[in-house]
Amino acid sequence: MLEHRRRTVLGGAAGVGAIATLTALPRRASAQQGRTGSAGGRFQGKVVLVTGGTSGIGEATVRAFAAEGATVAFCGRRRHLGRHVERVVREAGGQAVYTHADVRDPRSVQRFVDGAVRRHDGLDIAFNNAGIQYSAPLHETTLEQWDDLMNTNARGVFLAMRHQLPHLIERGGGHIIVNSSVGALVGRPDLSLYQASKQAVQALVKSAALEYGRHGVRVNAILPGITDTAMIRPPDLDDATWERAKVALGELNVDGLKSVATPDQIAAGVLALAADEFGYLTGVSLPVDGGIAAGRRMLLPEV
Repeated sequence: MLEHRRRTVLGGAAGVGAIATLTALPRRASAQQGRTGSAGGRFQGKVVLVTGGTSGIGEATVRAFAAEGATVAFCGRRRHLGRHVERVVREAGGQAVYTHADVRDPRSVQRFVDGAVRRHDGLDIAFNNAGIQYSAPLHETTLEQWDDLMNTNARGVFLAMRHQLPHLIERGGGHIIVNSSVGALVGRPDLSLYQASKQAVQALVKSAALEYGRHGVRVNAILPGITDTAMIRPPDLDDATWERAKVALGELNVDGLKSVATPDQIAAGVLALAADEFGYLTGVSLPVDGGIAAGRRMLLPEV
């Protein structure tokens, strides 16, 4: 039996088998438009929630929103990493508050969302990013693994949206962004569970966008490509070997830009998608993938 590998994606869907691009949209006239960014940054005065914000894409997005003037509330299961990210943001002059929460737990999700809204007097943008990955042939995966992955990647997004939407409606509009994966567009051996979960959240995005557009709420998904996070890096690989492997991974798999993305590059895509300049976009799943979706099958380098 192959070893079952489980990786926490604190940066969201960023593994071998992930692909992505982006888009965005300006909001229709609403109470939101009185709180747009100023000289302090594009998101000055905005309240942003991020799930899975303690490392990887999530951490990079927390830092990026805070650097652009937003007040960021973020959660994750690893307290020591959450406190570290919170401290780094504040030392850089930004505003971020960490809350320990598990997206698999309905009460935990509600406490995080409602608590952040009370603390910061509202909600403007949510980035539902938390996710995990199992890698194994379908017949070797267990029911427990299926439940854990779906409860995190799909049910966790549903729970977060369920509690975020009433606050966004009350606010007069806003934006939910879900971290999906290029794996929702193409198949990948040994990632059947992961890809199924990412297609599930894309269905949530499309239907929710139609349900809540009348309230000024837009809902989109970002589909990252291969990104340098713990999800794709073998834990026993030293830094020098990993740097060589990343070069090969990009050359083999990223048909356009020929390189593995950094978490900061994906975070930049999230912020572009969230910005008001493209506020007429909703119900879309956009790859930020360096050209993977436009190209061929993905290959693994020898390391």
